[in-house]
Formats: sequence, C-alpha cells, structure tokens
Amino acid sequence: MAKNTTDSSIVPAFLPSFLKLAAANIISNLMVPLAGLVDTAFLGHLDDISHLGGVALATVIFNVVYWSFGFLRMGTTGTTAQARGRGDVAELWLILLRNGAIALSFGLLILLLQTPICNLGFALLSAEPAVRAAGIAFYNARIWDAPAVLMNLVLMGWFLGREQGRRVIVLSLVGNGSNVVFNTIFINLLGWASAGAGLGTALSQYVTLAVGLSLLAREGGLQKLWAVVPQGWNLQAIKGLFLLNRDILVRTFALVLSFALFTNFSSALGRETLAANTLLLQVVTLSAYFIDGIAFATESFAGRYYGSGDGPLGSVFDHRTHLRQLLTLGGFTSVALGLSFALAFVLFPAPLFGLLTGHQAVIAIVKTYVGWLIPILGLGAIAYMLDGYFLGLTAGTILRNATVLAAGVGFLPLALLAQALGSAHLLWLALVGLMAARALTLLWAVPKSLT
Repeated sequence: MAKNTTDSSIVPAFLPSFLKLAAANIISNLMVPLAGLVDTAFLGHLDDISHLGGVALATVIFNVVYWSFGFLRMGTTGTTAQARGRGDVAELWLILLRNGAIALSFGLLILLLQTPICNLGFALLSAEPAVRAAGIAFYNARIWDAPAVLMNLVLMGWFLGREQGRRVIVLSLVGNGSNVVFNTIFINLLGWASAGAGLGTALSQYVTLAVGLSLLAREGGLQKLWAVVPQGWNLQAIKGLFLLNRDILVRTFALVLSFALFTNFSSALGRETLAANTLLLQVVTLSAYFIDGIAFATESFAGRYYGSGDGPLGSVFDHRTHLRQLLTLGGFTSVALGLSFALAFVLFPAPLFGLLTGHQAVIAIVKTYVGWLIPILGLGAIAYMLDGYFLGLTAGTILRNATVLAAGVGFLPLALLAQALGSAHLLWLALVGLMAARALTLLWAVPKSLT
C-alpha cells in the first residue's frame, strides 16, 4: 500500500512543518534588523549625521569580527540536525558542549584583544574625524558583549537544528526587544548617541544569553551537559568540527570582507553618500533576515534528511527526493520575498526611507541608487537559500570555494574600479556581481549533491 503513495500525499505532510519552522525563523530574525533600524532611525534624526556614519563604520569592524564566527551557528545547526536525524541524543548535547566551549574561549580572547582590534580596524577605515570619534565611542561600549554574542550563536544554531522554532522566537523577542528598549533610553532619553547605541546592543546580548540558558535549564539541559563532559574530549570529533568550521569561517570572512570594503569605499565618496549607502544596506539586511528564515528551515530539514538517510516521512522516497522538494520550495519563496522587498523600496523610496532619516539630501541620493536593490535581492535570495541547503549537508568546502570565487572574481575587480573612478553605481554593480557569482557557483554544485 505504501508504495502507491503519491507526491500529493507526501507534500501536505511536508509543507506544514517546513513553513511553521520558516515562519518561526522569520519572526525571530525580524527582531534583529528592526532593532538595528531603530538605532539607525534615532541616529539618523540627530542633528549631527556623524553618529550614523560612525556607527556604520564601527559596525564594519564588528561584522568582520563577529560574522567571522558565524560558523558557530552554521556548523551547530547542520551537525545538530544530522544527529537528530540519526536519533543520537548524546551527540546532540556533545555538539552544544563543544561548540559552547569554543564560543566562550573565542569571546574572552576578543575581549583581551579589544584594543589592537580597535586600532587596526579604524586605521584601515576611511573616515572624517567626527565620524571616527563616533565610531570609536560605539565600539568601546559594544565590544564587551563578545562572549555573549558568540555563545548566542551556538544556542540559536542548536535550537534551529532541533527545529525548536518557539525557543528561537522567545530568544529573539526578549533579546532584541530589550535592545530596542535600551537604545530608546540611552539614545533618545539620555542623549548618549553612538555610545548609547553600543551599550544598548551589548546589554541586549547578555539578556539573550540569560534567557537561552534558562530555556536549557527548564529541560534539565545543564545536568545533561554535565553528564556528557567526560565524552567532550574526542580528538577525531573535534578535528572534524574544526575542519567544517574552518571552511565556513573562510566563506564568512570572504563575504564579510566584501561588505566591509563596500562600506569603506562608500565612505570615500563623501558623508552623504556613505549615509545613503548605509540606509540601502539596511534594506538588504532586512530582506536577508526574511530570506534567512527560509534558508534556516531549509538547513534544518536538509540536515535531518541527510542524517536519517531517507527522512522521517516514510520509506517511499529517499532523502534525495526530500532535498529536491526543499530546493524547489525554498528557492521559490526566497526569490519571491527578495523581489517583494526590492520593489517596495523602489516604488516608494521617499516614505519608506523617510522613516529612517530626515535628511532630504541623503534621501535624494538614495533614490539615485535604489534600483540596484532588484538584482541584488533577487540574486541574493538564491544564494542565501543555497547557503542554508549546503550548511544542512555540512558541505563546508562547497560554500568556501563558491564564496571565495564570488568575492575575488565577482566583487573585488568591480569594487576596485569603482574606487578608482569614484563611482557609486559601479560600487553597487560590484555587489550585484558578488550575489550573481555566489548564486551561479552554488547552483552548479546542486546536481552533484543529489547523486
């Protein structure tokens, strides 16, 4: 009887659980850019626009540092999902233990190196004195959240790997909601400007960590972690973890470096162009968090199917069929979301960007470049979704090679030309090249993953 089961009976069982997790991811992801948009809105409406530019430059440093450790979430989700697919409960807790220890160690190391990181970062970034001063104030206040940020990456990745969408929502609502509250107090009420934005972000990360640990404690997680401590030191497992994390680290660093160069080159085009590009990148970020909701769900399901061999939906179809369904569903919804965002801001730039700044000169520049959002978000949607797919398969080498190639060939030559000619349009074209190259190289690797 089972062998006569058709696709139509499988798909209804598959769609609700996937869309439920994707919706949970989107809701939780939304809190991150919304908190950032609140910061931008407060700073953008201050009389001195230097605070907005300074925080944008300081954020480049944090992106390079923290996003470089994005492997802590990405590697955790894929390996956790695969362990769950195999039904290996002990391995689930070992993954959390090992990755949590790595996150805490690196977080403390960042605190020890905070001064040289600051000096090197701002030495490499071009900025006017007032913008630089505002950026340093933000940096000095926020850097103390390093241990919490990295440990939160592990917790988020672990919950996603277990498909615990509600917990992800709780963490995001409480953590990022507190960021909005803190920054409202520090920026709007106390007038601490960029320093207040940094302090509010730092405190919110520790609120998030406290909530995450309390959620673990409710299910006896602390005792379960302690129980697997004797098994924690496994040289072969740790080696495999570092090899995967190495590939993801290289991939992430290449991506972060591209965006860092984009912002740095924007600063050389003038204060108002930097502010305009910062606002446009906020839209790219907002869209990415929506699309990542789909990508994270794809990652969790791909890892579970890959780990279980033929997935939890029965023996009629093997895991390759489920992976094809994931790619179809994830690709369609991701592109639809990306293009919807782009078109909204292209059609209504004045009212939407007017929410973020009252500087009409900046909005006028934004209108000149807003059309670039369509190819960037359309192609980026494909790349983000495929990132999630290959992360679920723990195919770190594919992700590393695709992103390095995209950054080196698709982005860097055009970005350098844009800098030499002083052309903002060429700079945006370079970002299109990055997204296009990522999407094409990852699509090229898909057929092999299904054999």
